[in-house]
Amino acid sequence: MKISYNWLKQFVNTDWDVERTGALLTDLGLEIEGITKFTSVPGGLEGVVVGEVLKCEKHPNADRLKLTTVTLGEGDPVQIVCGAPNVASGQKVPVATVGTTLYDDKKEPWTIKKGKIRGEVSMGMICAEDELGLGQSHEGIMVLDASLTPGTPLAEIYEIENDWVFEIGLTPNRADAMSHWGVARDLRAGLLQEGVSLELITPSTSSFHIDSRTLRMDVIVEDTERAPRYCGVTLSNLKVGPSPQWLQNRLKAIGLSPINNIVDITNYVLHDLGQPLHAFDAAKISGNKVVVKTLPSGTEFTTLDGETRKLHEEDLMICDAEKPMCIAGVFGGMHSGVTEDTTSIFLESAYFDPVSVRKTAKRHGLNTDASFRFERGIDPNITEYALMCAAIMMMDIAGGEVTSELEDIYPKKIEDHQVVLNFKNVKKLVGQEIPKETIKSILTSLEVKVNNVTETGIGMTIPAYRNDVLREADVIEEVLRVYGYNNIDFTTKLNASIATQPRVQDYQIRNRVAEMLSGLGYYEILNNSLTSSKFSELTESIKTEQQISMLNPLSQDLAVMRQSMLFGGLSTLAYNINRKQTQLKFFEFGKTYHQYSEQREEQKHLILVASGTKFPDSWAVPSETSGFFYLKGVVMMVLERLGLAQVSEKEAKTDLLSEGISLNYQKKTLVTLGVVRQKVSAEFDIEQEVVYADFQWDTILRVLNTDNILLASIPKYPQVKRDFALLVDENVAFGDLQQAAFQTERNLLKEVSLFDVYTGKNLPQGKKSYALSFTLLDEKKTLTDKQIDKIMGKLQKRFETDFNASLR
Repeated sequence: MKISYNWLKQFVNTDWDVERTGALLTDLGLEIEGITKFTSVPGGLEGVVVGEVLKCEKHPNADRLKLTTVTLGEGDPVQIVCGAPNVASGQKVPVATVGTTLYDDKKEPWTIKKGKIRGEVSMGMICAEDELGLGQSHEGIMVLDASLTPGTPLAEIYEIENDWVFEIGLTPNRADAMSHWGVARDLRAGLLQEGVSLELITPSTSSFHIDSRTLRMDVIVEDTERAPRYCGVTLSNLKVGPSPQWLQNRLKAIGLSPINNIVDITNYVLHDLGQPLHAFDAAKISGNKVVVKTLPSGTEFTTLDGETRKLHEEDLMICDAEKPMCIAGVFGGMHSGVTEDTTSIFLESAYFDPVSVRKTAKRHGLNTDASFRFERGIDPNITEYALMCAAIMMMDIAGGEVTSELEDIYPKKIEDHQVVLNFKNVKKLVGQEIPKETIKSILTSLEVKVNNVTETGIGMTIPAYRNDVLREADVIEEVLRVYGYNNIDFTTKLNASIATQPRVQDYQIRNRVAEMLSGLGYYEILNNSLTSSKFSELTESIKTEQQISMLNPLSQDLAVMRQSMLFGGLSTLAYNINRKQTQLKFFEFGKTYHQYSEQREEQKHLILVASGTKFPDSWAVPSETSGFFYLKGVVMMVLERLGLAQVSEKEAKTDLLSEGISLNYQKKTLVTLGVVRQKVSAEFDIEQEVVYADFQWDTILRVLNTDNILLASIPKYPQVKRDFALLVDENVAFGDLQQAAFQTERNLLKEVSLFDVYTGKNLPQGKKSYALSFTLLDEKKTLTDKQIDKIMGKLQKRFETDFNASLR
């Protein structure tokens, strides 16, 4: 968003330089992304002076060129070759001297150089209006007032406006700052914190008056939800033409091209006050009637860009007695706008529902200055005020008069917000105490009405245009940004909050398992949670009384919420089998839904379903099907990945699976798997074997979250390792030796590991060699050789006694 500094100073007359002002605006949350200089005349006419043509002769080598001698006040006259038909001796003309930079119609710079034109020296250029940026004419050179003195800089004759333009990276919540007035409000509040108290100067509407009532429009708002407030007035006897230079300069500074005085004034008020306006040619309004309503879907409407658009039934339109004229808050129509022949207008100022405008603009791919503001929410309380400001400007500039009552249809007022601020919460969120009087002063400077102040807090009324300030936290944010983030002290203390959450996050586990299954060749599927009620006939595990039925199902195949995920998996298999796919391995995370007597319940599951070959057909790999034991191996890999490998098996008796088993952990069933019964597969026209596993995901998460976490500090003292090479009987297991070692030394022995096993040559018959490593650690002191030797001696004696072991 572009903001002119000269324009801004019409509201807050500060003498701060542009850099300092930009820094303050950034501190206030209106981040300045760049500052550019604007000059109403490109180049500022630097290097252009008044010259007097002393002599004008025909160019000796060109019929259409003339050779002139021009005095520039000081020094000798210069020779300039000129091609303008109206150049003549005795004229006072603008001369761009050698080295002057001019700008073409595309704003590209070019420099005047000394040169020869058709063999004659030319020391400058006598300029036309368009070459200097002072007009559009190129019919001939400019002829200046004869009283001017040669050598006078042209910049002293023509009023040139120099300005600085802020490029503000406005955040979407700051709808209130989408105008010069809005930015000025913040600037004034910021200056007050800097000890500079300035008045906020706003346009006066005291001169607004109704001249006559000769052009009345019947205004009817049929849709007050989408148009909560709608104002309008007519103006007649207007003269449409170019805007005055000051108005053109204001618009040009922020990147807008002047069109005509009426349209320019509506654009000016939009960027001045933040209120979009629209001017309709009154002569083109049928029946002198303005109706705000929606139209049937498919209605065609031609917008200002010449495109014919088909309207949606929810698009709010501004219509006359016969036809639509404008897409409300978004874009005007081709056949109702202001032209050079317009003499009377209906001027609209409204507050449209932000959601409605946003949907309409998105539907039609339109993004205008008006929709940009309406979408984010403008001030509903300046609708009438902005209309009067625009009408006054039109009367002053275009010579018109107000010829109707000012209509203001506002059936339900949009109220201001009531918020209570607790001083303790300010300190809690900000991190330090802000004086109560400072808080009150900041709120007042932001046009917040303070209703009451107590020892504990402030009750206030927030203006409706601050639609982003609805809660106490929002008010604290406003106080802090004006008080200054830079004014908050740094502390040497670091505060942190520890979130209370499950040790194991569901999405983390799902991602971990999904990555693993994908690596094993499984594809993830996602089936609809709605399914057919007929599946209850295939199994006793699906109970009709536990079904959750749709009140208005799209079809019988989507009539109930699923109680089992098996049937969705079988449907996917059947779809792929029918398309000659032979290697089918799928997994799906999802939920089942059950209606119990007192409540409804969702249960999380992971299912695996496979059929066909394990791997793609290849000469290098035998063709094997994905059978029961293959699926069981995958299931065990998943459980091992989750740290739940210590499971017990139990036969699972179910009418859906043959050879079914359940895998249990601490008496909780984690997985049920088996071969799908043929009668069930046949319902999906599947003739080949299908294997299926159903993980009870809720149970798995509960098990994973019940493990205790032990915390211990890092040992300060070093650990020690000692090794034994033991000769033991072949029937002695490492686990037995490990258990015996820990029984012998319970305190200092931390780890026992087996790093080598040897049998064969050079060993007695029936013997084997174990190489064991023992890790010892005392967390309170450094172990001595005497202590270590004593422990190792005890271990050796235990092994010799219990296992008939001997050292090699």
